[in-house]
Amino acid sequence: MGWIWQRFNDWLTEGNSLVAKVILVGADGVLLEGLAQTLLGFQHEVSFAGTVGDAASTLTGDLPAIGVVSSEALELAGLCATIPLTPGGALIVYGKSHDERPFLPPRVQRVTLAYLVLPLERHRLLALVHSVDSRSRATGRSSRVDDSADDSVDDSHLEL
Repeated sequence: MGWIWQRFNDWLTEGNSLVAKVILVGADGVLLEGLAQTLLGFQHEVSFAGTVGDAASTLTGDLPAIGVVSSEALELAGLCATIPLTPGGALIVYGKSHDERPFLPPRVQRVTLAYLVLPLERHRLLALVHSVDSRSRATGRSSRVDDSADDSVDDSHLEL
């Protein structure tokens, strides 16, 4: 998956305008590449991680507003996993079918915005990403807004 990361980082450094920063977490490289291409087509910034544990080390600069994480990655991470997101960020869990909906601990359920079946519900994913980005900009909790004068509590890591 390293070549995918490099290809999209090159695209981002070309000065393309960005809407929201999204991190995709999972082991299915083909699915993640398709999702990344879709999100990039709508000017979203995308980063990748193979596991929940790798998510923090993969990120550079601004934290993502949205984490799109496979249900398998969450199950492997266990109860003590942390996904770094902007304040007011959201977690979207995905799987391959509605029948395979995983058990999520209450802490994960509280931070989960939606469970999607991908790639079938990719249009719903786009709508949710747009909604979260619009909400974070409207409330001033976007990573693209200058927060230097804000003395609010830092909730930039969603603990799962």
